[in-house]
Amino acid sequence: MKKIFTLTAFLTLLAANAQFTSGNVNLGSTGMVVKLDTNSTTATITLTGNSNSYLGIGFGSAGMANGSDGFIYNSQNTLDYTFTGVGSNPVADTAQNWTVVSNTVTSGTRTIVATRTLAGGSGDYAIANAAGTIPISYARGTGLSLANHGTSRGYSTLVMTAALSTEEFDQQKVKVYPNPVTDLLNFTANGTIKKVSFYDTSGKLVKTAAADGKNSIDVSALEKGTYVVEYELTDGSTSYDKIIKK
Repeated sequence: MKKIFTLTAFLTLLAANAQFTSGNVNLGSTGMVVKLDTNSTTATITLTGNSNSYLGIGFGSAGMANGSDGFIYNSQNTLDYTFTGVGSNPVADTAQNWTVVSNTVTSGTRTIVATRTLAGGSGDYAIANAAGTIPISYARGTGLSLANHGTSRGYSTLVMTAALSTEEFDQQKVKVYPNPVTDLLNFTANGTIKKVSFYDTSGKLVKTAAADGKNSIDVSALEKGTYVVEYELTDGSTSYDKIIKK
């Protein structure tokens, strides 16, 4: 009964406090780096690049197709844009849903951090607070004014994965990698792991494996999805974590 209660409490906590991040994503030869973080209400974008260039991100797989949503730092006091097709400058949205948190320049590199609600406004790309992928396009101009980007452009994908705060991460007795995982789940522990159990998000036990001091387990047979992992240590303690199986 105690284990069921503990697992249920952990699942409830995960749902209430879930946060996701793409981590830093390098954007080709443009020298730009983007990171997207989400929580239950808010999306935060961190974009770095040449301080004398406009820096643009397009959300969705359609690139600059008419109606696509964009985030662009440029010489105007606007960030929220709608693309109007290849060869045409994007148009600033009437409602500006991104709010600048900070905008700093160090040694010629600009770092801009902005937030908005997950849904944004009319015509904006809805960002989910969930694991998954977000296709993006990107471009850097030769100056701050919107103009043809030439070859300084490309496409990428943001892979959103669960994020723990520094405090939560430090408190974990067991730390796992990679996460998301495809086949081999590796872990390090403050102690020796005796058994590892995998539960789906409804609390159903789907896999149990004896660890016997090993530092990895094959999870290739698990179906794609999110799992709560329970680690039983030889000292009698139990630790929980969440993984995403790709």
